[in-house]
Amino acid sequence: MIVKNPRLNICLVFLGAVALLNVSASYAEPELPAGVDEPGLPSGMEEPAMPGGLDNLDGFDELGREELGDSDGFDDFDNTDEDAWAFDESDASEHHGVSGFWELRAGHRLERVDNQRTASLAETRLELKQDWQWQGWSAKVTADFLYDDIEDSHHNDLESGSGWLDLRESWVEYRFSGGVDVKAGRQILTWGVGDLLFINDLFPKDWNSFLAGRDEQYLKAPSDALRIGYFSELFNINLIYSPRFDADRYIDGRRLSYFSPLFGSVVGQNGLLNVDKPEHSGSDDELALRIYRQIAGYEVALYGYQGFWKSPGGFNPLTGEAIFPELQVLGASARGALGIGIASVELGFYNSKDDSKGTNPFINNDEFRFLAGYEWEVAKDTTLGLQYYLEVLGDYDRYHESLLPGQQARDHYRQLITMRVTRLAMNQNLTLSLFLFYSPTDEDMYARPKVNYKINDNWAAEVGMNLFSGKNEYSFFGQFEDNSNLYGSIRYSF
Repeated sequence: MIVKNPRLNICLVFLGAVALLNVSASYAEPELPAGVDEPGLPSGMEEPAMPGGLDNLDGFDELGREELGDSDGFDDFDNTDEDAWAFDESDASEHHGVSGFWELRAGHRLERVDNQRTASLAETRLELKQDWQWQGWSAKVTADFLYDDIEDSHHNDLESGSGWLDLRESWVEYRFSGGVDVKAGRQILTWGVGDLLFINDLFPKDWNSFLAGRDEQYLKAPSDALRIGYFSELFNINLIYSPRFDADRYIDGRRLSYFSPLFGSVVGQNGLLNVDKPEHSGSDDELALRIYRQIAGYEVALYGYQGFWKSPGGFNPLTGEAIFPELQVLGASARGALGIGIASVELGFYNSKDDSKGTNPFINNDEFRFLAGYEWEVAKDTTLGLQYYLEVLGDYDRYHESLLPGQQARDHYRQLITMRVTRLAMNQNLTLSLFLFYSPTDEDMYARPKVNYKINDNWAAEVGMNLFSGKNEYSFFGQFEDNSNLYGSIRYSF
């Protein structure tokens, strides 16, 4: 079968390869006749030692993203759940009951602004989860039923998450013998080592939820994808194919204001962003790859991505619409114990394929992105995490020469420093946290202080703020200054 789609071809070839490996693995060594044992090594000889770096392969997730990710709120993430390989396929079936939560959440802008409501959040949410397991098969559905008073329309759109239903997960998975699993359907995906900074994680984000004060878990938007995993003693592979482009749930002025180069000012409901999004199944698809393994106690990974800029990365002057140019990304990361804490480093090269020469002022140029992070426990029940992030704009001279009169130029280098402090108290029922972004080059900042109190096994309350400040209204965080807000929530879990 010949498919005229290179990304789908790669996915099919990989799926065929792992199928062959699985078939090969199924030809198990025949059993010895009764009474005949496996011959042992001669007296005085021992089993040879494993090469360096291969002695810890049973603990794939020892330093995995998920373990530290809990503090980030990515509880939904399960893309490297190698522990689940321990699932006993001879078990007849396992059926878990419905779980979830009900939540009431409200937010208020700190200042009255034009073209937006003063309330930033006013919603109630019921999340229901159900999962099933049966003889190597797994399935899960997570559905959020939502009444959002901020939205003008309650028409349901599963792609954008607007309306009364946000389908977070709906997938089925099968784990083959021989270290292969296949998962298909709507799922939450993430990888990379950054804390709220993403370089090689090009899965969709919900920036409206994150900046307006919803729970941090809603930063991750769902993907409709096929995920193939292959796990071996030498390396592990995750290949993810999305037949249709899954964009970010980007800022478009409906809920949060933003700086519009078209208007030359910060706009809200008076300047809704119109977009021309790739949305043809099959041709507007995405492919993401991660190859990783443990080396000397560090999880080292290589990444590749082919698709589109996840939020609008260009502008069509003929139609006045924002566009999503083609994007190719190659990157790498490492994460592991260093001294008294956990160190991480990640880099990526963004190849903006629709402007490879960097001469089109309406399309993002190539970029090189880098981050380094370190987190450790500075006192009992208190952790501190620091990150440095650098963004280098490629072909800068050509970019600068191509700018139109009056068009605001980006900096050649954009630097960002982040700090996360988390303090647990009252038998760990009270969590105090502060996440701070500060850019010395943009001269802007974003602070996220939050207090969460677990009242009992079912009830929890939360209060937090999103505070933006910047010297210029067109800088990354400065444009959101009008969106600074205070929010609170009460949640009943079951």
